Amino acid sequence: MGKKERIRPISICLLRRGEDILVHESYDSVKDRGFARPLGGGIDVGETSAEAAIREIREELGADIAGVELLGIVENIFVYEGKPGHEIVFVYDGRFVDESLYDRESLDVVEGNRQFKAVWRSPAALRDGPHRLVPEEIWRLL
Repeated sequence: MGKKERIRPISICLLRRGEDILVHESYDSVKDRGFARPLGGGIDVGETSAEAAIREIREELGADIAGVELLGIVENIFVYEGKPGHEIVFVYDGRFVDESLYDRESLDVVEGNRQFKAVWRSPAALRDGPHRLVPEEIWRLL
C-alpha cells in the first residue's frame, strides 16, 4: 500500500514593513503561475505553533522575532505541481528584533539544501501581481 496522505500543521509569520509583507515567491509549473507565501514551516512534535513560527524564522533567516501573536488559523487545501496538499496553517504576526532587516529589499533564506530570497511585497502586488498570496484565506486576517 502507498504512503497515506496527511494533513500537515504549519506555522507562518506575517512580518510587515509598513503595509508590505515579507514573502518568498515560487512557481507552479503545472498551473503555469506564481505564488507568494509568508515564511514558516512545519510544527515539530512537542513544540507549540508559536514556538514553530519563531524557530522557522530563525532557521530560514538566521533572525530572531518578537511580539509573536496568533492572528488566526486557516485551512489550506491546494494542488501544487499536480499533487494534492492539505495544511492547517497557524498565522502569526511578529516583528524582527534586528530592525535593520527592514531596510533590506530582500533577505536570504535557507531551507535545508534550498536557498532563495524573501522579498517585501505590497498588498496590491500580492492581489494583482504575478505572485499571488497563498493561502488566500490569509487576506481575512490582514
